Amino acid sequence: LGDMTPDDVLGLIDGHIAAAAVGAAMEREIFWMLGDESRQAPEVAADLDMPVEQCRFWLEHLANLGLLDRVATGYATSADARAAIVDSYSRETWSFLARSARDELPTVGALSQRLAKSRAPGPAVDERSADYVAKMRDNPDRARQFTRMLYDIHLPLAEEVARATPTEDVTRLLDVGGGSGVMSLALLRAAPQLKAVVVDIPTVCDVGREIAAENGLHGRIEYQAADFVQDELPVGFDLIVYCDVGGYTERLLRKFHSSLEPGGRLVIVDKFGAATGLPHPSRSHWALLGSLRNNAPQRIAAEDVENMLRATGFKLESRMLLPERVSRWSSGWTRIVATAS
Repeated sequence: LGDMTPDDVLGLIDGHIAAAAVGAAMEREIFWMLGDESRQAPEVAADLDMPVEQCRFWLEHLANLGLLDRVATGYATSADARAAIVDSYSRETWSFLARSARDELPTVGALSQRLAKSRAPGPAVDERSADYVAKMRDNPDRARQFTRMLYDIHLPLAEEVARATPTEDVTRLLDVGGGSGVMSLALLRAAPQLKAVVVDIPTVCDVGREIAAENGLHGRIEYQAADFVQDELPVGFDLIVYCDVGGYTERLLRKFHSSLEPGGRLVIVDKFGAATGLPHPSRSHWALLGSLRNNAPQRIAAEDVENMLRATGFKLESRMLLPERVSRWSSGWTRIVATAS
């Protein structure tokens, strides 16, 4: 018998209430507000322009979840919340993640009824769907928030990729769909001789330049605004990194091959499903949401990508599961390395 109890199942059913309470706390920045000094519910309500009674019930629920402490002077951020929230990612990242989750509520709010409807399956699309590109292209503020959020959560992965990638013979790196350049920046820190080019859409590149300057590496990294699926890629690189982007096609892999010098390497990092058509377990919720919108993202196995690499002139070098980390964002990643023959 398993360890799950009826109470555990009831907790899952009620989980949307806790999720909403925590998401609101992220958006209202309550953990930062109560991080330096405790406050009574009426003070918090006044600062956030909330009804006092609703504010008190909200703070009580957060305390019951272990995210706030009840103290003599009111409520304070708990040690767990400080370690898991305040000291991990920035408040801007948490706020963006909370808003994104809130935006999904209309899609999943009537899931039982939606699952019962007869819906024609939509075509599989790559991770950088038209909706994603449009939102990032047309809304610079969203592009800034999204890009900085991804920089925050991908830092541990980038450092792991840099540790696992030999760069002694590499001088020119192409980071395709690299967003903030988080992968490139980690590799630049590890290899002083390396210079990088990041290809992404214009609004994302703008934010990437800011982040590179903040890291003191803007002189060694260039951001090239382009739609890498449609546009030509620059050439003459020793290494291409393609991390957490998806949308694998033979056409795209041939473009990678053309961008590499003979003997150059392609490093792919992604979370692959156990079989074609299945998502990685940590991404099953995204696959479900995509299916409800009739635009489920492409999900293929590592073997499928390797077959495409062989078909497009690459020689496979290795496949490895990167070391597991505590964070959901930095575990479950597979790295495939191939050489342009």
